[in-house]
Amino acid sequence: MLLANFLLFQLAWFACVVGAAYGMPWLGVTVTLMTTGWHLYQSKQAKPEMLLMFAALLVGACFDQAMLFMQLVAYQQHGWSTSLVPVWILALWLAFASTLNLSLAWMQGRYLIAVLFGASGGPLAYFGAQNIGAVTLPSSASYIALSVGWAVITPMLLYIAKYINGFKTEHTA
Repeated sequence: MLLANFLLFQLAWFACVVGAAYGMPWLGVTVTLMTTGWHLYQSKQAKPEMLLMFAALLVGACFDQAMLFMQLVAYQQHGWSTSLVPVWILALWLAFASTLNLSLAWMQGRYLIAVLFGASGGPLAYFGAQNIGAVTLPSSASYIALSVGWAVITPMLLYIAKYINGFKTEHTA
């Protein structure tokens, strides 16, 4: 299940980024809804996982909206108003949330590792998206903001996931 979770996240990320780069922002949303639907189907309890996804979506939307507002990132193919975070970025936050209790669960309680993972992994994901043509990061300040933001967000979401976990049973909680 961990490998499938990891691979489905990669599929969703790729669909979102390639879809945005090639003028199909809803492609990634569609793929993400299918992969997160599968995630919820596989969970022991869908409600906690949906709550975790909502929390990640809210945190991510606020972070990326701030990045957009401060002109630290420019997104391609919003799917709606260019003054709002694109629909495909929101889908990516849902996909990321699906990893918190499965393929990234090993980091729960290991917050220094989570900080380092976020500080490096977040900017690398945006760098990859920029190379594919889905985003533009106009300056080194963009990378610094991404690194700091993800260094805070990753351990925070992992902390929340530790307590909102639809994959634990009452006996393993």
